[in-house]
Order: sequence, then structure tokens, then C-alpha cells
Amino acid sequence: MSHAIHSNAALTPQHRLRMARVVVEAGWSIARAAEFYNVSWRTAKKWAERYRAEGPAGMYDQSSARRTQARKTPQPVLRKIVHLRIKQRLGPVEIAHRLGMAASTVHAVLVRCGLNRLAHLDRVTGEPIRRYEHDKPGALLHVDVKKLGRVPDGGGWRYVGKQQGFKNARTKNNTGKRGTCYLHTVIDDHSRVAYVEAHDDEKKETATAVLRRAVAWFDARGVNIERVLSDNGSAYRSHYWREACEELGITHKRTRPYRPQTNGKIERFHRTLAEGWAFKKFYSSESARLAALPSWIHEYNHHRPHSAIGRATPITRLNNLAGHHS
Repeated sequence: MSHAIHSNAALTPQHRLRMARVVVEAGWSIARAAEFYNVSWRTAKKWAERYRAEGPAGMYDQSSARRTQARKTPQPVLRKIVHLRIKQRLGPVEIAHRLGMAASTVHAVLVRCGLNRLAHLDRVTGEPIRRYEHDKPGALLHVDVKKLGRVPDGGGWRYVGKQQGFKNARTKNNTGKRGTCYLHTVIDDHSRVAYVEAHDDEKKETATAVLRRAVAWFDARGVNIERVLSDNGSAYRSHYWREACEELGITHKRTRPYRPQTNGKIERFHRTLAEGWAFKKFYSSESARLAALPSWIHEYNHHRPHSAIGRATPITRLNNLAGHHS
């Protein structure tokens, strides 16, 4: 049986054996042996004790690998962890307390099962959200409306403080309007290209007109729209909307009630829109903020790398001029 010798060992096994024997059998002190063999007192003591316990065989380096493997979590316990996570949305500490085990073990199980982030679980069913992506531009459009409070003249409370902000809000904007701005948003599922229009309402006539213009916008870029997915808002349940979809040759799909995750791509875009444009900096008025919207949308579509599509820019996935998706 061959024995590996540590590359940085101060002594060979033969020298260790000689040193250990002069201590154990010849009666040398540890200090004397250490000085004679030019090693530390600790090293001389280690090999002398190893010789007493194991004899000459103990003079070889031993593997640093664990002699026992970590015991796997039993399947019944694993199922209990997953059940508590999915059905009750408990964290590792709470689950560990209920099952009488270490929180680190519970966390390791959740990571292994892909359940370590609650954002990955459907809020209604508790099941892991299944990610999907249509294979070509135009296969599915996501539509929704993002509501934002209008910026009053002089700026909103986020930047000028609540007292001044509320005072500004009591006066009419330059446009003569107060209240809510409705951003009608359209997202292509495959490319993540966004089309956005700002309006004063979310009525069926407005939503339908936005859809028609969005379809024309995509058509001008070589993309044929096949389906559109919306929530169950009144505008999208109207005959007006249904007839427009039939006229455009688009199949309309609606999300299941109380499950906004189905339209998650547009929900995520709305967060990006709010952080990157709506509330990113100080705007002195609503008109100033709306004036900045087109350039931000262009930046998003043409220049901003998108993590969900491999850090590519959305517009690079929209190009169908070569007929790759036809």
C-alpha cells in the first residue's frame, strides 16, 4: 500500500520514525529531539505520540478528507420542509423550530429544491412559478395599465417634502389636470420590447386605441401579432376590445382572477419604469416627467441590457427582417 507524502512536509517518514524512536525508546526529551532534527517542539511531540499509538505506520501523512459523510435529510423530513414552505410560506427559522432541527439544514434543503426565495412561489397556489417565454416576437403581447399620481407644479412630496408637496398638489398642474396618469403598456413576450402611451383614463376606447397603434408599431418593424394577454379589467372584457381583436386577427387571453403572476413580465416592467423614469429624479411638473418618457423608453428598448434575455437589448430580439421568425 502506497502512502502520499505531503509536499511541504518538514520530515520524510523515515526521519519521523527515527525522531519518534529516540523520544519513545531512547528517552530523549521532546525539546532535544526537536532541536536535533531542526523542527518545532509541537512537530516532534506529534510524531512521538503518533508512534506510541500507531507504530511505524503512523509516520505517514493521513488524508484530510472526512471519515464520515454528512447524513442526508430523510425524505419524510424533506417533504415536511417543502410542505411548510409551500403551503404556509414559512421561513427556515420557523420551519426549523417546528421540526426541531437546525435552520441551516432547512435553508440548504430549500436551496436544493429551488424554494429559498418566496418570490419564486405563486402567491395563490404556493407552487413554484413556471417561467415561460414564447419562441418568436409577436407570439404574445402583454398589456396592462400602470397608474401614477401626477406631479404637481413645483414637484411632488418625494423630493420637496410632504408639507410642500401637498401644498403643490392643491394647485392645478400646467395642463389644468390633477389626479392620475394612466400608462397603457404593451410588452412583447419574446423580446421584452415595450410600447407605452400616457392617457387620462383606462376606458375601453382608450385601451383599444392603444392596442391598435401598438399592433401597427410592431407591424412596421416586421412583427405580426398573434395573441394578447390582459388581466380582467373592464376595458379588456368589453365587446369593444373583443371586436378590435377579431378585426386585427389577434387571439385574446386573460389571466386567471387574483393571479397577477401570470402577467409577471409586465408587472416587472412597471417596477423598472417607476424606478428608472417616474421616480428616478426630480420633475418640476407632470409635463416635464411625460416629456422624459419617450427617451427613457428608447433607452430601455435599444440600449439597456436585459437580464432575462441574456443581457441583450430588447430591440435585438425584435428584428425579423431576415425572416428568422416567419
